[in-house]
Amino acid sequence: MPSFSLAHLHAAVLFVALLLSGCVTDNRHRMVVSVADQKMIVLRDGQPFTMYPISTSKFGVGDTPGSYATPLGVLRVKEKIGHGLPPGSVFKSRQPTGEVLVIDAPGRDPIVTRILWLEGLDNKNRNAYRRYIYIHGTPEERNIGKRVSYGCIRMKSKDVIELFNTVGLNSKILITPNPLPPTLTMAVPQRDSQNLSSSR
Repeated sequence: MPSFSLAHLHAAVLFVALLLSGCVTDNRHRMVVSVADQKMIVLRDGQPFTMYPISTSKFGVGDTPGSYATPLGVLRVKEKIGHGLPPGSVFKSRQPTGEVLVIDAPGRDPIVTRILWLEGLDNKNRNAYRRYIYIHGTPEERNIGKRVSYGCIRMKSKDVIELFNTVGLNSKILITPNPLPPTLTMAVPQRDSQNLSSSR
């Protein structure tokens, strides 16, 4: 009996470790990013779950290497980086530097807090992973909701932490140039709609 219990405990610990590291495939969550609206809706089991303000590229949309554009189409979360780091943690080449920035730190615009590295699943976004297209935090939260990035999808630190903790590896994201359908936005729980409005 003791060995049976220890085996189950070991399996549970391993599962939790895999879950926290983002190694468990996520089939429950989907994300939809609207370039027109500068918003992201997260779906859970096909139903709107939450909505966030985001920022896409100042250089428009596309997947040409060197264009700094945001790719369109269906992508997936291939890697998750930064679990457990404090908000504002600075990354360089996907490695934490140890520096932590406050919101809207003057003169600073690095990748911070969390990284969800995206891989394109369509022919039109096949370069996304090699182009280092991420969903990531930004210290320039005053610009969230505007097209200011260099190809990535930027989020506020508190929002990207919540998203990081919600979606797992292989969760899909659709990036569209079109506005979000009203049927989706109106179905988002009211508390999230209020949070979105107050954060713009």
